[in-house]
Amino acid sequence: MGTSTQQDSLWQAVLGEIELSVSRGNYVTWFKNTCLLKQADDIAVIGVPNIFIKQQLELKYGDLVAKVLQKNGIAVREVRFKISSQASTSRPTDDVVVLDQPSPSKSTVLAKETGQSAKPGANSLAHSYRQGLNERYTFDNFVVGGSNELAFAACQAIVGQPGTKYNPLFLYGGVGIGKTHLLQAVGNTLAARNPKAKVLYISTEQFVQEFVDALRFRKTADFASYYRTADVLIIDDVQFIAGKDKMQEEFFHTFNALHQANKQIIISSDKPPKDIPTLEDRLRSRFAGGMSIDMQIPDYETRCAIVQTKAQDHEIVLGQDIVEYLAQNIQTNIRELEGALNQLLAFCEMRGLDPTLAVASSLLSANKTRPKHLSAKQIIERTAKHFQIPVEDIVGPKRDKDIVVPRQIAMYILRNELNLSFPKIAKELGRKDHTTAIHSVEKIEKESKLDPNLRMAISEIKEHLYV
Repeated sequence: MGTSTQQDSLWQAVLGEIELSVSRGNYVTWFKNTCLLKQADDIAVIGVPNIFIKQQLELKYGDLVAKVLQKNGIAVREVRFKISSQASTSRPTDDVVVLDQPSPSKSTVLAKETGQSAKPGANSLAHSYRQGLNERYTFDNFVVGGSNELAFAACQAIVGQPGTKYNPLFLYGGVGIGKTHLLQAVGNTLAARNPKAKVLYISTEQFVQEFVDALRFRKTADFASYYRTADVLIIDDVQFIAGKDKMQEEFFHTFNALHQANKQIIISSDKPPKDIPTLEDRLRSRFAGGMSIDMQIPDYETRCAIVQTKAQDHEIVLGQDIVEYLAQNIQTNIRELEGALNQLLAFCEMRGLDPTLAVASSLLSANKTRPKHLSAKQIIERTAKHFQIPVEDIVGPKRDKDIVVPRQIAMYILRNELNLSFPKIAKELGRKDHTTAIHSVEKIEKESKLDPNLRMAISEIKEHLYV
């Protein structure tokens, strides 16, 4: 191959292409501290720092490295990985990726820290893949309705008295209902009111990745110091910490340090603390020790308001018929609702059309995967399958609780999805008296507002009906 300088130059070009092909986390973890040791006789030897990285590269990335080498004019039939001190010491400053001071543009803010500078050598594992506050999430553009008004009020109360009121705050609910929006709105407001405050927002997935890096590079003290000196710590999707014992222990100590110092902690999850599997009891009790709020699916009026607000953001005035059509047809996910609106507006803009109900209906119908003729039988079968009971039991005379509740849920879905009459619902479920159907639908409708597990079961059954 030529000189060592040429090898280094070639390998930097290869790494540049690999960085575009894999996630930032994978690149930092597996490729950052590698080097090209030798290239001869159609064999490339790549230096790696340790056996762990060697095994992972051999298992997952050998073909990728060979392909990128070939794109750079080096034809190889075999790529070998070898543990080398040259790899681990070739770029010593790469062990920790220190974040440069953010630019003044708020849209690129990764962590709002003032009073500290992100200088090389700072005690921080502030990786460049850390997610941070996004300025577009504010209280002003959050649409408040019956499903989220308690969560909204609690977040505003925290802004007024951080660390003393509702600490920790635990928001939970399904995807796409506004949890992240509220969390970031709190962070943005607190950072704006007190520029010297250290306000940290991070997803649990990224928190775990940083902890893994801290273990690998023996920087756990820096990791702990960074998070335990926060004034406000906002953790999104904490359910992903389940099953990670070492991570839970670290988070437990971080939580304790902040809570005892009266620093504000805000957490979100897709389920309440008691329902997060393999979560340590000591964390479960601490999560539940503050204010836990169930954020529910937005009701019809709130969905209409969301559509109108998002349209105004685009400086578009939609007809009420279009607003109502979108709100009626997309009921469970705000992101999906916003996506449908964006698709409608983009379609009309590209073709020079005004948004109309006919266009909206055409686009939404084209994207639906729902069967045209959903039957009562399909709903009953899907409900029985979800609860792992025979269809014969759900339509039969048994009155065991594990049969009665699924039967009531089936009645509720029949009413909501097919709009069947109560006598027809009773007949489909093998009941003689239609008042049983009335009672069942009313009972499930009431309890689903209070029980997140029931709500989740109904949502999952509906989803499987339309795939």
